[in-house]
Amino acid sequence: MKDINGSADANDAGENLHEHYHFKADPGQGIIRLDKFLVTKLENTSRSKIQAAAEAGNIFVNDEAQKPNYKVKPGDQISIRMDYPRREIELIPEDIPIDVVYEDEHLIVVNKPAGMVVHPGYGNYHGTLLNALMYRFKDLPLFQDDDARPGLVHRIDKNTSGLLVVAKNEQALNYLAKQFADKTSERLYHALVWGLPKPAEGTIEGHIGRSLKNRKVMSVFPEGDYGKPAVTHYRVIEDLGYVSLVECKLETGRTHQIRAHFQYIKHPLFGDYEYGGDRVLRGTVFTKYKQFVKNCFTMLPHQALHAKTLGFEHPATGKWMAFDSDISDNMQKLIDRWRNYVSNRDVE
Repeated sequence: MKDINGSADANDAGENLHEHYHFKADPGQGIIRLDKFLVTKLENTSRSKIQAAAEAGNIFVNDEAQKPNYKVKPGDQISIRMDYPRREIELIPEDIPIDVVYEDEHLIVVNKPAGMVVHPGYGNYHGTLLNALMYRFKDLPLFQDDDARPGLVHRIDKNTSGLLVVAKNEQALNYLAKQFADKTSERLYHALVWGLPKPAEGTIEGHIGRSLKNRKVMSVFPEGDYGKPAVTHYRVIEDLGYVSLVECKLETGRTHQIRAHFQYIKHPLFGDYEYGGDRVLRGTVFTKYKQFVKNCFTMLPHQALHAKTLGFEHPATGKWMAFDSDISDNMQKLIDRWRNYVSNRDVE
C-alpha cells in the first residue's frame, strides 16, 4: 500500500504532517469501524496495515487522531497524514555498502554512519540508506510496492550515527512500528554537549515543534501551547572540562529531540551548527584554546551524537533483542582529544 506506514518519529501530531488521503463519509453511511471503512476505500491495502497506521497516530477523523475501532459516522472527515510528502521521486535501488549488525528473515539492524541520509528527500535523492535497502531487498514484496519508506520503523538524522532496525515484511513492520508508537522499544544515545548539565542526572521535558522563525529546525515550547510532548532522560557519563559526555534515553521520539532539548537547557551538542553548538560556548578567551576548539570542529564537522543502543521485542519470536554499537571513530577521537586536553590542563 502507498505511504501509510507509520513510525515513532512520524507522529508528533496532526501539525506539520502531510495529507496523503482524504475521505468524507457519505450522509447515508452506516456506523462502521474506522479500519473497515478504510479497507473499502484503499485498494490493495490490508486491514493490518491500516490498523498499524492508526495505532501509530497517522489516521485522523475530524482532525483528531483515532484508533482503528473508532466508529465512523455520516459526514466524518477522515484523513491519513505523514510527516513527509507523498512520494515525489522514484526510489532507485543503489548498490551501497551498509554495516549490518544483525539480520534474519524478519528484520535487519544496521549501524548508519554519520553523513548518510536515511531516506530520499529534498537535496538528497540518492545515496541514502533506503536506496541501499531497495537494492539489497529488491526481491522482497515489501520493497516492491509503492510505499514511500518501505520497512522503515524509525529514523535518525543525517549527521547522527548509530543503530536502526528495518522490517523485511509487513508483519514485522506493523509489530515494530507499534512498539515504537507505544514507547516500549528502548534507545540510548551518547552525546558530547557544551558545559556540565546540572543535575548530573535528570529529565528534560518540553513540547517540541517546528521553529516559528526557522522551519528547518525544531524549538522547545515549555508552556505546551505548540508542538507535542517530548521527554529526554539523561545522565552525565564524563565531565571533560568545558564539555561533557552524556547518555540520553528517549521516552518520546520527536524530530531532533535530543538536539532541541539540550539547546533548550543551554547545553547544545558540540558542533551542532543548526542548534548553536558550533561556537565556543565554554572555556577561556586564550587564542590557543580557541584554536584547539576550532580543530575539534574540523575533526567532527557536525553534531556529536551517536545512537548507541537499541532494544525491542522480536516480531516473530517475542524475544527481547538488544544491540550495542561503538561510537564512530571520529567522535571517539574527539572525546579522546578533550580527555587529553583536560588531563594536560589539570597538570599545569
